[in-house]
Amino acid sequence: MTIADRWLLPDGMDEVLPPQASRMEEVRRALLDLYYGWGYDQVMPPPVEFLDSLLTGTGTELELQTFKLTDQMTGRMMGASADVTPQVARMDAHSLKRQGPVRLCYCANVLRAKPDQYQAGRSPVQVGLELFGHAGLEADLEVLRLALTSLSVAGAREVHLALGHIGIYRSLVEAAELSADQERAVFKALELKSPGELASCVEYSVGDPLLAEMLRSLVTLHGGPEVLDEAREVFAEAPQAVGDALDQLRLLYQGVAAQHPEVEFYFDLAELRGYQYHTGMMFSAFVPGFGHALAKGGRYDDTGRAFGRARPATGFSLELKLLAGLAPSSRREGGIWAPAEGEGLAEAVRQLREQGERVVQALPGQCTGPEQHQCQRQLVRQAEGWRVTDLPSSEDPT
Repeated sequence: MTIADRWLLPDGMDEVLPPQASRMEEVRRALLDLYYGWGYDQVMPPPVEFLDSLLTGTGTELELQTFKLTDQMTGRMMGASADVTPQVARMDAHSLKRQGPVRLCYCANVLRAKPDQYQAGRSPVQVGLELFGHAGLEADLEVLRLALTSLSVAGAREVHLALGHIGIYRSLVEAAELSADQERAVFKALELKSPGELASCVEYSVGDPLLAEMLRSLVTLHGGPEVLDEAREVFAEAPQAVGDALDQLRLLYQGVAAQHPEVEFYFDLAELRGYQYHTGMMFSAFVPGFGHALAKGGRYDDTGRAFGRARPATGFSLELKLLAGLAPSSRREGGIWAPAEGEGLAEAVRQLREQGERVVQALPGQCTGPEQHQCQRQLVRQAEGWRVTDLPSSEDPT
């Protein structure tokens, strides 16, 4: 590598520079304070763990995203965290072992072997929360409300919430008694949202004409709240679990809309994201200007089973770098430029900083001025003491 190339970073790895870094920290503090106010305790997972712990219950997608390395002390394989959720599930099941509902939140850097197909980065900063120990609809509703409030705190407007329930597909496939190969074919057709391919798979695999029609209809059941009414008719003869899932979606919709009437709802009953670990409702939140979800979550019960303690669980995560771009900083723009020395200057600077002002004090002999340090005001000595004034415009002849 030449000297000219030493500044290069690996593909997908990015550094965070001013002012984005300050904005990210501002949003991080606001979100963690929000979660604390709702009763969530912050945890800090380690950057690497043994693979058999890190990949528990997450499926092959996360395994392919995990950087793997050998622990020089034990010879065991370790992985860099690509998703915080499995780590927090381990903390709840093994490290904390609390009884009843447990609320945990986090903000941590993660590392991914391949760029995310939407975000294009391999080093996201993941912030989110998990609620363990309660299987009721109330826990899901709390998580949904907090996800929307998180986006609002970060400055999001015109939020669109996509809701689904993995239990609908699971129940229909189970009733159809498909083989593993048949289910994979149906699953792939639904993932592609291809009515023709789905119809061919169902015709080949499903003998019951009523169940076949229900499975074929999944790919068309998407849209606004009216989809729930349509689905109720389509699945009138479906297993009870399908009706229960539709009831849950209806109640979640009503509960969220009551407190967030500004949110636009979208339902997709063929959404299969996270099929390997989701067990109930799933959601994604979108904002105009971003071609991908800014918040993703849902229910994933029993993830802690591998650690000896199966627990209901629901939660969501967001990517802090993206959130930082939703709105400009709420901090006062521009700092105050102070001279290097002067009688009573130190006390004047101290008072301004205690008031929350950004004060940049010149160093003796430095060649840069207030403009290079994002200062729009200056601290000047007047007869009555030190005062803050606007910097003169470059066009000001004085």
